[in-house]
Amino acid sequence: MRSKRKVSLTLDEDLCADIEKASKTLNMAKSQLAQKAFRLWLTKETEALMAKGYEEMAEEDKAFADLTFQSQKEIL
Repeated sequence: MRSKRKVSLTLDEDLCADIEKASKTLNMAKSQLAQKAFRLWLTKETEALMAKGYEEMAEEDKAFADLTFQSQKEIL
């Protein structure tokens, strides 16, 4: 069983109302709803950072390929 830790958050009133409504609609505890939301957010942020990193690597790889291609053309 995973251990749990109690945390305290300060949220805007409208967000609290939305959370309360979602909790009742989904018949899910607010803690469970928050855990799901945090996990989803962390997953999306990680994926976004990885995508950005891959794009930057692709740009670097292209620049290096262009440089080496130019050098090879000069040698030949």
